[in-house]
Amino acid sequence: MLLTHSGEYVQLLTPDGERVAAPGFDPWVADVGDDELRSLYEDMVISRRIDTEATALQRQGEIGLWPPLLGQEAAQVGSVHALRRADFVFGSYRENAVAYCRGVDLTTMISVWRGNANTGWNPYDIGVATPAIIIGAQSLHAVGYAMGCRFDESDDISIAYFGDGATSQGDVNEAMVFAASYAAPVIFFCQNNHYAISEPVGLQAVKPIADRAPGFGIPSVRVDGNDVLAVLAATRIAADRARSGQGPTFIEAVTYRMGAHTTSDDPTRYRTDEELAAWREKDPIDRLRTYLTGSGALDEAGEAEVQAHSDRIAKQLRDGCRGLADPQPLEFFDAVYAEPNAHLERQRNQYAAYLASFDGGES
Repeated sequence: MLLTHSGEYVQLLTPDGERVAAPGFDPWVADVGDDELRSLYEDMVISRRIDTEATALQRQGEIGLWPPLLGQEAAQVGSVHALRRADFVFGSYRENAVAYCRGVDLTTMISVWRGNANTGWNPYDIGVATPAIIIGAQSLHAVGYAMGCRFDESDDISIAYFGDGATSQGDVNEAMVFAASYAAPVIFFCQNNHYAISEPVGLQAVKPIADRAPGFGIPSVRVDGNDVLAVLAATRIAADRARSGQGPTFIEAVTYRMGAHTTSDDPTRYRTDEELAAWREKDPIDRLRTYLTGSGALDEAGEAEVQAHSDRIAKQLRDGCRGLADPQPLEFFDAVYAEPNAHLERQRNQYAAYLASFDGGES
């Protein structure tokens, strides 16, 4: 695995939709033909449609909060397509494109943001842990899982997704210590979207984030995170290293969060219109569409079919969200522990008595 020079990154598809050579990476996507490229494109379009629909639902008061991934579709879709089904994903709260590609139920995806569930999906159904709100904590979980895979002599691996801000957290650094020491088959996937909430990445990383990992004994690579082919190639390389017993890899996918940090954030307070416009020119979906239409792999009928599919998915999300029944107060105590216990039952009874003290309260 090559550690790229500071300031540079691997790129296979330019913002203008031109395919360029990248020795050492091209062989890892040599099998990706028109059908696979259209699949990647469709997943990115649908992921963005899910994102814009969920943002609209929040603005309309249907959900309480949403963390947009607008602009980061290639980083998420390209990386998850490099994994096997048995590999386990540990993400933050923004990896909804990853969850979609792994088959999460759309209503389940939205339920926690509507306040109808304490958590999301069953992790074992799709091989994806539920969203982690504590910044960077999932990196430790991913390393622990990977160590278990190694001790079990399995060739399954794990991947931890986090943002540039998380790299300043102790959890991520401690996770890399353990991963290097135990040669854990894990991929550290950093989506450098340039802002940790409102703080630009340059305030916490004076050099590329990928340069940090070698200090822990972990090889790293910096890729164009808006280039789905480059992301796919780099993640395939990292996965192969992990499966073959060579330990962890750190990937820095340089991308840009074109939306807000969450729907409660106002990005106009900390970034300029000019900066946003410059990154829109590097849009991950536009560049792949340009490449596909230029090569004849995507025509108007094919594009219309993709857009129609994305609209159907958005309708499923909206209908599922609005069809959720309001949770009952005492459901808060359900599924807190695997087995009932006296401590929890006492709290439940106390809260039931409190509710019963009001007219119409649940008992």
